[in-house]
Amino acid sequence: MKKNMGSADRIIRTIVAIVLGILYYTDVISGTVGLVLVILAGVFLLTSLVSFCPLYAPFGISTCAVKEKKA
Repeated sequence: MKKNMGSADRIIRTIVAIVLGILYYTDVISGTVGLVLVILAGVFLLTSLVSFCPLYAPFGISTCAVKEKKA
């Protein structure tokens, strides 16, 4: 898997996942919606750790910084 997530994207996903987890465990969000959001938070954390988003791949999206090649 080629990395397709930049550091800003990873940081934002991690923060959103942490916030969703805290909201779920403090019972601010609950029920089916809460469970779906916790699963989404898990996916966000996993994709942040591996720096690869499977939804970006088919569309050719990459938020990684482009490295310039020196001649």
